[in-house]
Amino acid sequence: MIFAQISRIIDPIAVKLDRWTVEVYRLLPNIFIAILILVVFRFLASLGGKFMERILGRASQNIALVGLISTIIRISIVAAGLFFALGVLGLDKTVTSLLAGAGVLALALGFAFQDLTTNFISGAFIAIQRPIQVGDVIETNGYTGKVLSIGLRSVKLDNFEGQQVELPSKDIFQKPIVNFTHSGERRVRMEGSIGYKDDLALVESLALGEIRKLEFLDPLKAVELNFTRFTEKSIDFEIFFWIRQDKTGPGPAKSAAMKVVKRVFDENNISFPTPARTLDLLPPAPGKPEA
Repeated sequence: MIFAQISRIIDPIAVKLDRWTVEVYRLLPNIFIAILILVVFRFLASLGGKFMERILGRASQNIALVGLISTIIRISIVAAGLFFALGVLGLDKTVTSLLAGAGVLALALGFAFQDLTTNFISGAFIAIQRPIQVGDVIETNGYTGKVLSIGLRSVKLDNFEGQQVELPSKDIFQKPIVNFTHSGERRVRMEGSIGYKDDLALVESLALGEIRKLEFLDPLKAVELNFTRFTEKSIDFEIFFWIRQDKTGPGPAKSAAMKVVKRVFDENNISFPTPARTLDLLPPAPGKPEA
């Protein structure tokens, strides 16, 4: 009785094992072919990744971008080999299910990490189009600084004040950028004021003559002085001059220009009007001596 019950349990299992064994023997050639396909595609993925690294390395200095694209190429080749192997084994439905699942997963990840995906895509376009490069001095998103690194997710700037600013790639890609390095030159603006008794023609001649002597000026660009307005105590003016950024920056250039203009104005008795101040003289508080 017990043996009969055991037989009823074991017999179906034995039948299934026999069927599986027959199927395995029947599929052995296909299994070997599938394994061979995976090995070949794995080798092709390695070759394809290295080839893309060499090609992209010549077009872009962004190591992160080159590594990401090479990795995507490798994964794509291996995935193609996996689908071919499953097709050889007759698992077409499994291939269809994997493709559908991958599409749903990609869609879900795209919604979940929308900002991250946007940053990666923007970083890739920045690396390909190269509107900025490491070492450029740029102004963007309200920050001015020197580009320290360009990654897929962010761009890092040195803001010349001892801090490092990290900006998302999408903000760099989508918003205006002023690149002061590409042209190699930059215009500096300096403001000043003189008194009503000063000779305007003399002021213009002296200021322009001294600024033109500065060694960091771009010799191909003109120096301009424009009188801008009359105020209660003074006549305002502004001076524009172009500098070569390989020799100095806008801050030191403006400082040097102010020094030479102040010196030549002092030598020629040209005044720098000071704003009028009103002093209120109040009587001392009771019980306190006068100052």
